[in-house]
Amino acid sequence: MSIWNSLSLSTRYSELPPLLFTHVPPQPLNNVHWIMWNEKLAKRFNLPLDPAADTELLSGFSGEVVPSQFSPLAMKYAGHQFGSYNPDLGDGRGLLLAEIKDKAGASFDIHLKGAGRTPYSRSGDGRAVLRSTIREYLCSEAMFGLGIPTTRALGMMGSDTPVYREGYETGALLLRVAETHVRFGHFEHLFYSNLLGEHKLLADKVIEWHFPDCLDNDNPYAAMFNEIVDRTAKMIAHWQAVGFAHGVMNTDNMSIIGQTFDYGPFGFLDDYEPGYICNHSDYQGRYAFNQQPRIGLWNLSALAHALSPLIDKVDLDQALEQYEVQLHGYFSQLMRQKLGLITKQDGDSRLFESMFELLSQNSVDYTRFLRELSNVDTHNEKAIIDLFIDRDTAKLWVSLYVTRCEKEHETMASRCKKMREVNPKYILRNYLAQQAIDKAQEGDYSELEALSLLLRSPFDEHIEFEHYANLPPSWGKKMEISCSS
Repeated sequence: MSIWNSLSLSTRYSELPPLLFTHVPPQPLNNVHWIMWNEKLAKRFNLPLDPAADTELLSGFSGEVVPSQFSPLAMKYAGHQFGSYNPDLGDGRGLLLAEIKDKAGASFDIHLKGAGRTPYSRSGDGRAVLRSTIREYLCSEAMFGLGIPTTRALGMMGSDTPVYREGYETGALLLRVAETHVRFGHFEHLFYSNLLGEHKLLADKVIEWHFPDCLDNDNPYAAMFNEIVDRTAKMIAHWQAVGFAHGVMNTDNMSIIGQTFDYGPFGFLDDYEPGYICNHSDYQGRYAFNQQPRIGLWNLSALAHALSPLIDKVDLDQALEQYEVQLHGYFSQLMRQKLGLITKQDGDSRLFESMFELLSQNSVDYTRFLRELSNVDTHNEKAIIDLFIDRDTAKLWVSLYVTRCEKEHETMASRCKKMREVNPKYILRNYLAQQAIDKAQEGDYSELEALSLLLRSPFDEHIEFEHYANLPPSWGKKMEISCSS
């Protein structure tokens, strides 16, 4: 029996109006082969743990053969890119192959990135290269390991097909899964095209598929938008708390269910730099790290305008007014967990403010600082103070922090144990990703495999991988990353 018959597959998105997509067959690569396969994720969908065990997996997921259970399509959407509306957007190199249910009955998109040209490729070739595919594979799994809502990487394939970017590279394919690939830009496309019937139908399906609880509300559309605002605020609060910069927060890169996706020129903070810009094409710093909360609201406002045929302005405004409150609440909760300060005391706000000021003024590594703070039960305070140039001010802050911790109702050992569960020892630093890329381009996937394992459990000690927690070398800091793939 074909493996495809044994899976719970559907093609529900292709039942929507054709104005939202175009059926496109994948364009196969030369000598395609597996590079990575996410065994734990595969198990969730009743897929083989070893992709080599069934040749149908490679041929079907790479596009060499299109199983009858698939209905490959490229989605059509629009979006605001760096603040300017662009109607000519869509899946330019990715295809939704089908939807698959996991063991719990939840439905997920199976999406193939790098599958060739589509009607929305514009001047692009529809391909993805090994370099960018590795970065997205690693980062989506790193975000999952950190507990941040994200798409997931199911597998990665390489090939001999040449692809030109800054120079010649080899084409690759990313197989990713997500609860949905519907973006803010889908609603913008239908709104600005005055396709209001299709606009309402899409909203109805989004509620049915992703926000079923909203159906019990007197105004399901307003309830849906409230949920989108809340999930977006929660996602960005997670980004800020862990030190993640997305790099390209265009509305076509914003998921309507608040999941992080479309990983391009992302970056995790090394030195704490509020204005960190990870995308070398972001000349104005629109998507700098400290601008992400503001841009989240800007993007939600653009979505609100696109949803105005369905939702009264007063309801849209009320939802948007809650965004900053929700984001601040989520961020405060996350940071309190990171510092082990669960109860609220007078002076806490100033303690947090002075911490961020001190980190910024001394260019202290954000992840290392928080991890060392989590280890004060086993290491002395010197390990923290040594991270700072201004040791006297650092020593004063640590003293104030330790005094504040004494007001918590648990032992230092218990508090620090909980802190280590939310402050990662390992993050996907750009230089680590680059080292994995360099080796993979030579056919050595050992670094890629090691990082994949490590980043799925970044809070554990992993003594055998201790060197991955080292501070980056000077060449590895502030690496310029482009949008090109």
